[in-house]
Amino acid sequence: MMCQQLNDVAHPPAGIWSLAEINYSTTMTLLQFLRQARQVHLRFLSGALSEPPIYVIGNPSADLDSIVSAIIYSYCANNRLPIKSPRPHIPLLNLPNFPAGTELYRLRPEFSAALWSSTNFPALKSEEKFENTLQSAGNFLREHVMTVADFAQSLEDQHVWKQILADATLVDWNAFPRPSETDKGSGSLTGLSCVTFRTVACIDHHVDEGSMPSIDALPEGQPMIIQPGPGSCASLITRELRQRKLWDATPEMVQVAKLALSAVLIDTSNLTAEGKVTDLDRMAVEFLQSQIEEQPQAAANAKGDWDLEAFYKNILHAKQNSLDLLTIGEVLDRDYKDWTETSQSSGKTVKMGFCSAVKPMRWIVQKAGGPEMFLDSVRSFAGSAGKDLDVLVIMTAFTGTNDKFCRELFVSVTGDNEAAVKGVKRFVEHSSHHLGLIEWSPLDGEDIPELAGDCLSILNEKSPLWRKLWVQTNAAGSRKQVAPLLRAAVAKL
Repeated sequence: MMCQQLNDVAHPPAGIWSLAEINYSTTMTLLQFLRQARQVHLRFLSGALSEPPIYVIGNPSADLDSIVSAIIYSYCANNRLPIKSPRPHIPLLNLPNFPAGTELYRLRPEFSAALWSSTNFPALKSEEKFENTLQSAGNFLREHVMTVADFAQSLEDQHVWKQILADATLVDWNAFPRPSETDKGSGSLTGLSCVTFRTVACIDHHVDEGSMPSIDALPEGQPMIIQPGPGSCASLITRELRQRKLWDATPEMVQVAKLALSAVLIDTSNLTAEGKVTDLDRMAVEFLQSQIEEQPQAAANAKGDWDLEAFYKNILHAKQNSLDLLTIGEVLDRDYKDWTETSQSSGKTVKMGFCSAVKPMRWIVQKAGGPEMFLDSVRSFAGSAGKDLDVLVIMTAFTGTNDKFCRELFVSVTGDNEAAVKGVKRFVEHSSHHLGLIEWSPLDGEDIPELAGDCLSILNEKSPLWRKLWVQTNAAGSRKQVAPLLRAAVAKL
């Protein structure tokens, strides 16, 4: 959709909504809030809102932590921040190609499971119950959740052709993919070029990209917290909400606590992930669990007490099986992030894409149809519109034999870029020991004829395009650790 500057929105407002007409979030169930947030968004586009909303946006991988962080922060900050002029907050899922509904369920079944487990046991309102199935949950998501694809569609539906300026709080990331050249902290999202977002707050647990405005440039009372280390961004947000006294002890907040807990537990493997769990994560789990247990009527169904372990296993099962319904391209794109670095000596740029998957490489290769077709899929994905990658990295994380947490690493140069080859080689030279990279062998006890002998050698070539598959014995080395190492290797050439 092409954007043009027009003076007026095509449909004049039927009436102006004041903030008094928009409820404080903690007086509503979580699902009531989500429904209202969608309506506030549509009112904003039509010009019928006295104060513009703040969109709370997670990172482009749109994983569970990113989605949950956006929702729980929006719920608690809604019409309570900024301090001097509180405004509505709207969670926006950073998915440009998937509208909320059955497609979202197919792509993120673990989120549907988390939302279902958080709001249906018990359901505070009978009309809010839904089944955790493609059709039932899909219909429910369509009414309660908004993705970037939905945002773009609503612009078209309301015949909004003008360029829009909107405020945003970033959670679980700290840099726009298309930053403004003039205004630090401003930028646009993939799939929403017609909207320029201005950052008014940020809470993130990744390395600081240096793209955010200073705290002095933010509206009074808005947070700017970039703290690498915690396993989950939801842990940081839980602490921040508590410190700001935005966490109320109500039955409605039990739903929020469960949803927040789902993200922390999944991102830290139930607080067992070596090198990833911090005291902040442990304190978040302890606090969230206490909030749930202190409201027994709002926490458990008629069959008994709420069970933390069963809650975690239900969401984990959904995540572990989340790739089954996807194409190989969707598998690679499902949890994807990219960065571009410039070589200090040559000035050449290298664009690197990182894919994370919860299945072993042999599963991914088999899904593609074998090693050759897998490489075809890698090349096709790397060269697809909007990506144009020089390097593609695939990181797997799964439970292997004897219930051991395992990681694999696949790195492939995907184009004719000398700086990319040199950067990858430098990364291998300087980081292999730290990451514990060793020759690949199966870790899940499966007989894998597709990854033996000559077939395996196809994934380990130095020409015409350099590529290598390893077992990563340092299981603590997630994308948060690996990506900066490769980026630094390229930048320091």
